[in-house]
Amino acid sequence: MHIPRILPIKKELERKSLLLLGPRQTGKSTLIRHQVRADHVYNLLHADVFQRLSARPSLIRESLTPKTKLFVIDEIQKLPSLMDEVHSMIEEHRIRFLLTGSSARKIKRSHTSLLGGRAAIRRLFPFVFPELNDFNLTRVLHFGSIPSIYLSRHPWQDLKDYVGTYLKEEILAEALTRKIESFSRFLVTAAVSNTRILNFEEIGRDAQVPSRTVREYFKLLEDTLMGSLLEPFRKGKSRKTVAKAKFYFFDIGVANALTDQKEFSEHSDVFGRAFEHLIFNELNAFRHYYDKSFPLTFWQNYSRQEVDFILGDSIAIEVKSTQLAHEKHLKGLRAIADTMKLKRAILVTRDPQKRKVGNVQIIPWHMFLEDLWAGRMVP
Repeated sequence: MHIPRILPIKKELERKSLLLLGPRQTGKSTLIRHQVRADHVYNLLHADVFQRLSARPSLIRESLTPKTKLFVIDEIQKLPSLMDEVHSMIEEHRIRFLLTGSSARKIKRSHTSLLGGRAAIRRLFPFVFPELNDFNLTRVLHFGSIPSIYLSRHPWQDLKDYVGTYLKEEILAEALTRKIESFSRFLVTAAVSNTRILNFEEIGRDAQVPSRTVREYFKLLEDTLMGSLLEPFRKGKSRKTVAKAKFYFFDIGVANALTDQKEFSEHSDVFGRAFEHLIFNELNAFRHYYDKSFPLTFWQNYSRQEVDFILGDSIAIEVKSTQLAHEKHLKGLRAIADTMKLKRAILVTRDPQKRKVGNVQIIPWHMFLEDLWAGRMVP
């Protein structure tokens, strides 16, 4: 079953070469297959292809013909030395390249930089709201939206296998850390801390690793595209706000699999955090897909009054999984309104219809996502 994606890589390639980054199984190869026609495709996950190109990178250049217009190289981070050849061919022959990668770590360290304007950089995320005609909220909150898993008949087993594959292929195979046991413990602890303000010392104690190692491990998760840090909002009249970041895994199901949360009630804390996680993932994907530069942050003061997301410096969004919002759910939005001037204060819930309480708009989650992807939430 093919579900069209909203990222227009064909249009991007008409302008310049493209580096497409995304975690494993987010659909990079499927997207390419359905949007572009390449003259040559090299998949570095195939052992024979990897061996031939690692021994002789010039094979790419030698396959060039007068009619060649587009090369595709899958998982370029496995052989970053190819970047030299790619760079040279772009400069000398005006050839377009579509490169994919599931880790930015080795690409960043490559001494030849395609990131200096020779190639556009785009991110591919799991399925997002406008890509699914029948968006199943319960399924997404339990199993996430990685394409192969969302469509699977056995999503939980596939999620557990996915986590194991990540450890084996991204961490062990790429030699990103020498202590896989320590990293495995950290990974579970990081998933427990998902959507929460990070305390590196506490996470280090739970994972039995030094706090400085915890910082390195979170950087590793970012570099392998497994998640994103959400920084605190630092503007406004009041400086009495927290200075620590939050972390969100790139997929809700992956976080659930790491913490073994297969089943949970819609009234549970796990459900509420997964609901918040969904809204973050949609906001984050929207910014990347439509190249929006507005900051995405969160706000919390030392009285623990919190607003989940701040778009730019003018839209405050609180997320609650309740089906009937009350005044108690508005405390964070009321508090931030005392410290800064807002264009909009929004509470995203599972309420059946839109309504307004004072200056706060209460918006059902699906209507909020419709507005977001229609561009009506840009600050």
